[in-house]
Amino acid sequence: MNNEKKGMILGLVGVTAFGLTLPVTKVVLPYMDPVFIGLGRAVIAGVVALLLLIWFKQKIPTIKQMKQLLLVSLGVVVGFPVLSSWAMQYVPASHGGVVLGILPLATALVGALIGNEKPSISFWFFSFIGSGLVVCYALLQGVGGLNIADLALLGAVISASVGYAIGGKLSRDIGGWQVICWALVLSLPFILIPAILNAPESIVNIPLSIHFSFLYLALISQLFGFFFWYKGLALGGIVRVSQMQLFQPFITLLVSALFLGEVIDVVTLVFVVLVVCSVWLGKKMPIGIKPKVK
Repeated sequence: MNNEKKGMILGLVGVTAFGLTLPVTKVVLPYMDPVFIGLGRAVIAGVVALLLLIWFKQKIPTIKQMKQLLLVSLGVVVGFPVLSSWAMQYVPASHGGVVLGILPLATALVGALIGNEKPSISFWFFSFIGSGLVVCYALLQGVGGLNIADLALLGAVISASVGYAIGGKLSRDIGGWQVICWALVLSLPFILIPAILNAPESIVNIPLSIHFSFLYLALISQLFGFFFWYKGLALGGIVRVSQMQLFQPFITLLVSALFLGEVIDVVTLVFVVLVVCSVWLGKKMPIGIKPKVK
């Protein structure tokens, strides 16, 4: 199996891990402040990340790598979690799919700008088609019109796309799991106090299921999911593997059907097939290498 196929598979595993982030956030919101959900989960993930780095005796990144890791932190440790959590106060999780449906395209755009990949026009065509299909599906599901919360979701898209692309590129140098671990550790001094200030006054009255849901956000959405995601981006290429995010809304629906008894209708199946086709066709489109600037 070549690196591109490995990258696509690992990317899909990462996307599967991220698939429940918005619904689980929606479940936790009645019990916790959105700022705490966004930053508190990063604090827990950061502590685990620090222990992993110490246990495996990882070398401290260079100054240049530190600067890149700070951008990753701003994107996926602070920006996306806080903005998406805030937005979930005002819109359904399904509504978030309308705006987040453009995340694969945004990640590919940033990846092409900062990396050495040069996608063909045909690749961009199928990327736009795939993103359009996801947004159309979300609209057909009756999520309603756009509102002020979509500004936060748009900010979340920009934050995530930058964090994904820079992290994916950096993963080639220091490793996929190391990128998210160092990003979390670097952010700890800045997010610890805001997280504490916005923490629930008492955890006694919070149901156990909510605690487990929050741990999912901390350990899966914020940490272990990125192990696969960044490794996939490094192996398969940021631009190409980013398109696996198109499956995220449908992964959420599949898990909901398996564990919550929700029904997957014919329209959903049709859109799944169309998205699979767009990703498959996009995978066959050429992506060149930019010439190095001397």
